[in-house]
Amino acid sequence: MGKIIALANQKGGVGKTTTTINLAASLATLEKKVLVVDADPQANASSGLGIDIKQLKYTIYECLINNADVRSALHNTEIDMLKVIPSHINLVGAEIEMLNMRNREKILKDVLAPLKSEFDYILVDCSPSLGLITVNALTAADSVIIPVQAEYFALEGISKLLNTIKIIKSKLNTGLEIEGFLLTMYDSRLRQANQIYEEVRRHFQELVFKTVIQRNVKLSEAPSYGLPTILYDADSTGAKNYMALAKELIEHNEH
Repeated sequence: MGKIIALANQKGGVGKTTTTINLAASLATLEKKVLVVDADPQANASSGLGIDIKQLKYTIYECLINNADVRSALHNTEIDMLKVIPSHINLVGAEIEMLNMRNREKILKDVLAPLKSEFDYILVDCSPSLGLITVNALTAADSVIIPVQAEYFALEGISKLLNTIKIIKSKLNTGLEIEGFLLTMYDSRLRQANQIYEEVRRHFQELVFKTVIQRNVKLSEAPSYGLPTILYDADSTGAKNYMALAKELIEHNEH
């Protein structure tokens, strides 16, 4: 049975999408069957995996709102074991359209249910908000990865996210766990980055991934070519960091 992992943080620019794309590609390279679900209207995870979002008939939007068959929304990527359900700008209005639906917090869970046994890992890229779509992602997920930027206000807003997770755990998804906090955009030359790492570790202890994602220009270049970093430059620090993260995740889940 596959594991559904949401990548969430209502703070923008912390590396959610970068992590979704590159962790998924690394897991697939390690021969895991992986699905990326792009639940962010900006659709950056879709285009970052080479999907031309203008040409699509079926996206996550049609699955959530029009009850479209989820398999018609599956798209291949450059990596054999990696598929994606792309997003669409229409998703911006989906939260309002979902308000009158029955069990509106569980729509995504129902959409993904038939696919759970077909993939080892399903990664859901959430938008930088705590709206209904993110609530859907957290309700569908088994666990959540929280990317945290190694900068001064890193822990600001985390308490809000943790509170949301707590509410969802008590009301909608009792099995939801925190997979881990992931430090991103880490620059070891900066004393401040090391202080923040220590602070995050002090707060969350063993919930913090050992792997940290360093600042790396290749990570920001790769999406403009529609490629995960491992295909753009496998020797880059970014590609190596995400491969280490994938191995850590597998080890944690399979041993």
